[in-house]
Amino acid sequence: MKVKVISRSDDDFTRERSQDLQRVFRNFDPNLRPQEKAIEYARALNAAKLDKIFARPFIGAMDGHIDAVSCMAKNPNYLKGIFSGSMDGDIRLWDIASRRTVRQFPGHQGAVRGLTASTDGRILVSCGTDCTVRLWNVPIATIVESDDSSNHAAEPLAVYTGKNAFWGVDHQWDGELFATAGAQVDIWNHNSDRSITLYDLRVSSPARKLIMRTKTNSIAWNPMEPMNFTVANEDCNCYSYDARKFEEAKCVHKDHVSAVMDIDFSPTGREFATGSYDRTVRIFQYNGGHSREIYHTKRMQRVFCVKFSCDASYIISGSDDTNLRLWKAKASEQLGVLLPRERKRHEYNEALKNRYKHLPEVKRIVRHRHLPKPIYKAAALRRTVTEAERRKEERRKAHSAPGSVVTEPLRKRRIIKEEE
Repeated sequence: MKVKVISRSDDDFTRERSQDLQRVFRNFDPNLRPQEKAIEYARALNAAKLDKIFARPFIGAMDGHIDAVSCMAKNPNYLKGIFSGSMDGDIRLWDIASRRTVRQFPGHQGAVRGLTASTDGRILVSCGTDCTVRLWNVPIATIVESDDSSNHAAEPLAVYTGKNAFWGVDHQWDGELFATAGAQVDIWNHNSDRSITLYDLRVSSPARKLIMRTKTNSIAWNPMEPMNFTVANEDCNCYSYDARKFEEAKCVHKDHVSAVMDIDFSPTGREFATGSYDRTVRIFQYNGGHSREIYHTKRMQRVFCVKFSCDASYIISGSDDTNLRLWKAKASEQLGVLLPRERKRHEYNEALKNRYKHLPEVKRIVRHRHLPKPIYKAAALRRTVTEAERRKEERRKAHSAPGSVVTEPLRKRRIIKEEE
């Protein structure tokens, strides 16, 4: 007679230290766990609810400006640094970790409209409505230095004067050139003989020009897809384009109820943040039509500029109420050092929500966002107007000859023409 018994080694169940957890072996055979899906669904529902409970995206405000914050710039060589410029000509370098001013750059006599830093992080370029472009030496900021030199003012390395106001500036990724935009596009070299090279858009070249029905306020290139970029438009939407195909937008990103003023991609290229006149900051997936997150406070006014941090963990917004605000990119993310078991638990909850996100209860909880009353009413009004236009178009098509009324998709509707 042959008898089969379960043989287990005592070493597998013996703890090395008294503080160790007791090891448990589980059999994951689905035939032995008939209620597995129901249990996982309940866990996914709880995980979605816990995300709402622990969603605390606002970290703190950085106050110091005495006028509206008009533009911001990141330092590619310093993770904790952020530059901001205001309508009164004040430029500041902030330490995000301590939320303090490290250095001030006074000199502009009008609103600062553009800020950019060189790739090595040593030179800051600013331009404004006072028709000047200024170059500044950027200090290596630390928390100790921010305590000692918060009121220290820097002197510009060079000042260039133009005939017209400057409205934007951007630095070359690998080199010493930077470009300013205003009445014309100028190319500058900050280490040469101070000569200016003009780029004439009328010259025949492979460059292409896209004319839209409403004004574009800001453009952001996808750092992981060099041919794709997204524009922030006055018509409350953002449009993603492929530079090789301007006939239609790749994706239309909706949800704002007022003009979108600024846009910035995450370093991962998977999502971007927008700031709007409707006093909110939204986060969109790079290929998503609707925002996954909306940030707002009672005191925050019109948002003029927004930036992702260099590690994609935080978002900085500058608004009309003179404050810079620091937000978490993931509202319910736990800050600080995570233990391995905590990290595994978060990953398990995310996997559960992703697996059951199509079910109505989980989907409703994950998508729900509390909106301020004015934005809620404005969004409802926009939906009513859009639905009325759609019904009118359908009735016109139904009572017209077949093929006489062509409905153009929204991805093409906002484009007037493309010029070579």
